Amino acid sequence: MNRTAYIARRTSETEVQVRLTLDGTGEADIQTGLPFMDHMLTLTAAHGLFDISIQAKGDIQVDYHHTLEDVGITLGQALRKALGDFSGIERYGHVTLPMDEALVSIAVDVSNRPFLGYHVPLVAGSYMSFDVQVIKEFFRALVQHGGLTLHIRLLYGENTHHIFESCFKAFGRALKQAVALEPKRRGVPSTKGVL
Repeated sequence: MNRTAYIARRTSETEVQVRLTLDGTGEADIQTGLPFMDHMLTLTAAHGLFDISIQAKGDIQVDYHHTLEDVGITLGQALRKALGDFSGIERYGHVTLPMDEALVSIAVDVSNRPFLGYHVPLVAGSYMSFDVQVIKEFFRALVQHGGLTLHIRLLYGENTHHIFESCFKAFGRALKQAVALEPKRRGVPSTKGVL
């Protein structure tokens, strides 16, 4: 099974191209114009063992929101396309991951029922000129267009970089579990017979 996808999105504010291979080796070529986000998405690829290429250009001189939201939209669409009809996947994934003093718990359901529970209450404002508040908008766009139910909870932490590093690593690992193929499963992982 070749679980790959290519999606391109162009608006008056952004241009985004995403290539995604679910059964990869963790190779990443991420260029969003936002080095902090490039680093975070590279961590997701490495810990999820996904091959991800993202090329994005946006009006970051105005705001980071447009670029990150459109990257989330496009990555979500690529994920949905690569999964096909969801046949044979595990569906659920959960990881609690430490990064020094920070501890984050993430649960994901490839449910085709988009929902984001985002509980990272200690972090607001900017970090090294990066507006970390827009990370929630990235995840919101990703779940809406990827068909995911995603819960992200910061259990505790102080260092902003550590908090978000643990979020993106945990997301990669939980998603890897959820999209893994279960050899004994026939069809989609739902008693309804469809997701």
